Amino acid sequence: MTSARGKTREAIVSAALELFREHGFEGTTMRAVADRAGVSVGNAYYYFSSKDELVQGFYDQLVAEHRALALPELDGRRDLADRLGTALRAWLTVAEPYREFAGRFFAVAAQPGNPLSPFSAEAGPARGAAVDLYREVLAGSRTPVDPDLARELPELLWLYHLGVVLFWVHDTSPGAARTELLVDRTAPMLARLVRLSKLPVLRPLSHQAVTLLQELRA
Repeated sequence: MTSARGKTREAIVSAALELFREHGFEGTTMRAVADRAGVSVGNAYYYFSSKDELVQGFYDQLVAEHRALALPELDGRRDLADRLGTALRAWLTVAEPYREFAGRFFAVAAQPGNPLSPFSAEAGPARGAAVDLYREVLAGSRTPVDPDLARELPELLWLYHLGVVLFWVHDTSPGAARTELLVDRTAPMLARLVRLSKLPVLRPLSHQAVTLLQELRA
């Protein structure tokens, strides 16, 4: 059950999203958000110290909604391509209501050093929850994975997820049909690469990918 504080926080985020849609990010003030949410300005600032934090609240909410929708859909599925496609389509479903103004958020987040970047320290909890979802996608699959690759693969899949998000932001097709096609075609390709990674001829390549990720993280 959601606590009173949790409901207030959700109301503020929902109000902010409505106003971002109506007036844009720059045209929305914290006072307007507070008025729309039915709370005092001081109360709004208690939960979010700035509009940037409001957007981070949106990201946190989106990740939570994604997990809530994806996990039940994954139950009983064992094929990795099916599980990966299911997780990505769940994200498209929860993100669709925000599609018309999502590009504004990602444009802000793409600026170097911005705390809204998916790679920032501020985004750590949301990023961790998203990576954990792909860890569960892998854990429930019957596909064997090279042990070294298995430790890093959830984060690699999250990076693939970010690529799909970027494509979705720029996708003007009705209902994001081209993004759906991208997911349908690339999820089986990735699943096949994961299966092939255990072959001796490809194992050095997968180890190189793991090493690269570790070096970039460092």
